[in-house]
Amino acid sequence: MTLLDLLVEFGLTGQIGPLYCGMRLDRAEEILGPGRPHPAHVLKGLDLDGYPYSWGGLDLVVTQRSVSGLWIRLRSGSTVRLPSIILPSAHPHAATVLRADFVSALDAAGCAHEIEQGLTFGTQSSIRTRPADVCAVFFPPCPNEYVPDREGLYLGVIHKHITRQT
Repeated sequence: MTLLDLLVEFGLTGQIGPLYCGMRLDRAEEILGPGRPHPAHVLKGLDLDGYPYSWGGLDLVVTQRSVSGLWIRLRSGSTVRLPSIILPSAHPHAATVLRADFVSALDAAGCAHEIEQGLTFGTQSSIRTRPADVCAVFFPPCPNEYVPDREGLYLGVIHKHITRQT
């Protein structure tokens, strides 16, 4: 499986491998191993809501000890490490994903998507997949990022989140 395959699967299903919004944090840690909690958790305690636990380029946002958000963060021109249960590999993967390539891969997989108006402005562009409700945000490369197309937009983050019903 390639990084692009994983991203398209996330766009289609709203899941990252076995991870999904609504699962308990302790179950996610059984799957992934212990995560690196955000410094706010260290200062204020593990029951603090809305802050992520991280595993390389993967973040799980936690609310009431359940996963309320799944995030994969990329930086064009660099590499990303994801847990091997998510993306099996002995080495990091290139984190350079052109918007055009991602959209083409979604189309080829039959994954519907639309412009996310609230996150498309200036030089930033965003799409939301349907029905999985995954949002992908694209940015132009920074001056110090080595990328093949300086005019292209590159995936910076792809995420899904839910609001907890009480």
